[in-house]
Amino acid sequence: MMTQKTKSNPKPAPSPNALPDPGSNRDAGILLHITSLPSRYGIGDLGKEAYRFADQLAEAGQRWWQVLPLGPLSPDQCFSPYSSWSALGGNPLLISPELLLEDQLLTKADLRNAMVPRASQIDFPAVRTQKEILLKKAFARARPDHSFRLFCRKEQAWLNDFALFAVLKNQFSQSPWYQWPEDYKRRVPGALKKFSAANAQLIQFEKWKQYQFFRQWDQLKKYCNKKRILILGDIPVYVGYDSVDVWMNTTLFALEKDGTPRGLAGVPPDYFNRKGQLWGMPVYDWPQHQKENYRWWTERLRTNLRLFDKVRLDHFRAFASYWEVPAGETTAQFGTWKKGPGPHFFSHMENALDGLPFVAEDLGEIDESVEELRCAFRLPGMKVLQFGFGDDSGKSPHLPHHHRKDFIVYTGTHDNNTTKGWYGEELSRAGRRYLEKYLGFKVDKSNVSQLLIRMAYASVAQTVIVPLQDLLSLDGDARMNSPGCSDGNWGWSMGTLTLSKSLVSFLKDLTKTFDRNQP
Repeated sequence: MMTQKTKSNPKPAPSPNALPDPGSNRDAGILLHITSLPSRYGIGDLGKEAYRFADQLAEAGQRWWQVLPLGPLSPDQCFSPYSSWSALGGNPLLISPELLLEDQLLTKADLRNAMVPRASQIDFPAVRTQKEILLKKAFARARPDHSFRLFCRKEQAWLNDFALFAVLKNQFSQSPWYQWPEDYKRRVPGALKKFSAANAQLIQFEKWKQYQFFRQWDQLKKYCNKKRILILGDIPVYVGYDSVDVWMNTTLFALEKDGTPRGLAGVPPDYFNRKGQLWGMPVYDWPQHQKENYRWWTERLRTNLRLFDKVRLDHFRAFASYWEVPAGETTAQFGTWKKGPGPHFFSHMENALDGLPFVAEDLGEIDESVEELRCAFRLPGMKVLQFGFGDDSGKSPHLPHHHRKDFIVYTGTHDNNTTKGWYGEELSRAGRRYLEKYLGFKVDKSNVSQLLIRMAYASVAQTVIVPLQDLLSLDGDARMNSPGCSDGNWGWSMGTLTLSKSLVSFLKDLTKTFDRNQP
């Protein structure tokens, strides 16, 4: 007896501009910080090259553009994006002069005078000086309009303190807040009110720079999302000691009554560094954060989730337990492990933020408590292929045969050498032999980058992200950061390099071959 088949109601076709669900299909992307984009003005910015890169990502079938933290940089911290002086502010160096030209705030002559030859390394001090000149010219031509006033009202909870702090830093020759005169160091209301009134125009300029940064970023993000490109941002767990956040919230950090640090952040000695790493930022007073219902952290995460579609939590293990070094120590050797906020923190954030769109940077010395915390809140972790070939045992969790879906796999990160540099400068002979055995191919510096990229795409991990330096098969000179080394970091620029049509086709072919980003 034949039974009649019933027709199910077909699902409506998704809108061609609908954003992909960041938690469903296999996908892929590229890691490239904004500062590294090609530029005629010494540093990558939020202008036409950023839009061009978004177009190339879309053409190559990519779904993610991963960037480093976007906060303002400090020369005292060697311009590291992981030691910003504000957890909420944006980096004015990323403001595009060309977009200011379109707004009729700069002239073509202004831009011609600011052009510099393209180079593979950023001269941050020179760029900082030149960009400030351009921004002052643009500000002088700007007229306060409704959108600027609305921005100032909406962001006043952090913007007023941010702008005041920036002007005070300039007033005191960039000295840290804890060396300012007592009235300003301790934020005596009368002194701050008088200073603000006397420097109202300078404070307005700092607010205007933030307005331009967030305006240009918002336009770029909307364009990326329209192209179905999602932005993966990054939040450093700690903020700099000389930051507006510590100045305004001294009770939330491990400080003495006079403002000096009691405990400093870092990581303990390991195979790579026998003295550990002493980062110098104050650790948090987590019980005080809990008493305040994680007010500061909630605002920080909420702000970043307006900037990004998903956020990587750098040094995630500190939420489980963190390494605290007593103030006065010159290395991280004599620290102790302290308990972090753990599940209570993430339960609160899940309710306050209506979800947890985060990635856990779970690299380094990871114990069971870190893995339990990550899994309890279903946060994707990270695997790095370069870490998988230290020996030939096949036991490394970073090797693809140990991957699981709930991970993002990288060839390397911004803290690693490029894959070509790693193979030529760091990988042992035994590691090279095992890599060839693992791949079943002859490997050398000419093909190692593409082979590891293919390996990453083939992984069962839901997401693969490749640093652009690896896609371009660049050597160690293109490395972004060497942890534990304070000089020579963060400055890599594409210069005159381009993402060629053949590389776009290479990515597009891998995307199709390994079923990533398919509609």
